Amino acid sequence: MADETAELRMDPNALYREETFTDRRIGVIRVMTPVKTDGSIDLGRKILYVGEAQLLSPVGALPITFDIEATSLGDAAEKFSAGARVAVERAIRELQDLRREQSSNIVIPDRIPPDLGGRGGPRGPGRIQL
Repeated sequence: MADETAELRMDPNALYREETFTDRRIGVIRVMTPVKTDGSIDLGRKILYVGEAQLLSPVGALPITFDIEATSLGDAAEKFSAGARVAVERAIRELQDLRREQSSNIVIPDRIPPDLGGRGGPRGPGRIQL
């Protein structure tokens, strides 16, 4: 087995300083400021805004993370709701797809061997004996 830790290398040309902002009600906005290896701001790359919220489900809170196309923190706060709505709709679709996929994994055999109680078995046609 190869040493997998050798692949765990940070890219020094893709570093970001992360700041977290919240209204303590709805969610969190993470401001990702690109930086150079000395920690100074890298003006050649764009500041990224990432929204975070939680979707309550029967199995607990599911984290929802989404990019916000914005030019400032205020702009990101204004666009948070629309981005969260799209991310929640996507998460619900994905959960429905997973549920549908799981329910289609039920395998019903075409023919049941006689020793398991199928046609001609000890219990008669169409009955399964375990």
